[in-house]
Amino acid sequence: MVNILISGIFGHMGRNVFELAAADEDVRCVAGVDLKAGSLCDVPVYGSFSNVKENPDVIIDFSSAQNLDNILNFARKNGCAVILAATGYTAEQLEQINAAAKEIPVFKTANLSVGVNLLQKLVRQAAAFLGEDFDVEIIERHHNLKKDAPSGTAYMLASSVNEAFDGKKQYVYGREGMVGAREKAEIGIHAVRGGTIVGEHEVMFAGEDEIITLSHSARSKKVFAAGAIRAAKFMCGKPAGLYDMQNVLSD
Repeated sequence: MVNILISGIFGHMGRNVFELAAADEDVRCVAGVDLKAGSLCDVPVYGSFSNVKENPDVIIDFSSAQNLDNILNFARKNGCAVILAATGYTAEQLEQINAAAKEIPVFKTANLSVGVNLLQKLVRQAAAFLGEDFDVEIIERHHNLKKDAPSGTAYMLASSVNEAFDGKKQYVYGREGMVGAREKAEIGIHAVRGGTIVGEHEVMFAGEDEIITLSHSARSKKVFAAGAIRAAKFMCGKPAGLYDMQNVLSD
């Protein structure tokens, strides 16, 4: 049995994770942390990590990048694994995460969807095969409440493309005005916000007289919650280190 603590348990993603955990005989939610303290189906929810009495095996965080310090400090103190599913981390926070991974098992991903992580592999292979003959443009679409842009998943996909070019490609965010002809060293990244779009990502390879498009569309946030549960099972008992969804899929 994997005991989990859900950070941001009263948010949309937190509730989805809680519901799936309740239906999974291998996982049990023992506590939650949220700005709104209280309880959820007899599970205690604390206003801060400093008040948590339970000792979970894994923390699943869907709260905010601003909560990183509290999560990592609690995990170090209690020796538990961490699944970081929030977005919008700064460069300094990414360094914090890498440092913490030397002491505790840390799982970080921009997207917990199995389909998106398969897309990441396909995009990497396509970029390596097609090479410089094809221009790459990435379009991501999300709901009108999403705060960060471009999405973490868009960056993840761009990074996968760039691996095929030894990191030499430069990211260009949208275009406006007389920007001139497109440079070969560009990867265009474009963000669309509107309505209740859960998450859509499209990677376009445009060549001479032909276009190849690889895409993924999430129709419900449950796909991310399911990935979080899967990751929690994988992370339980793992040694210190930095992990992601590719490790889970390989396992």
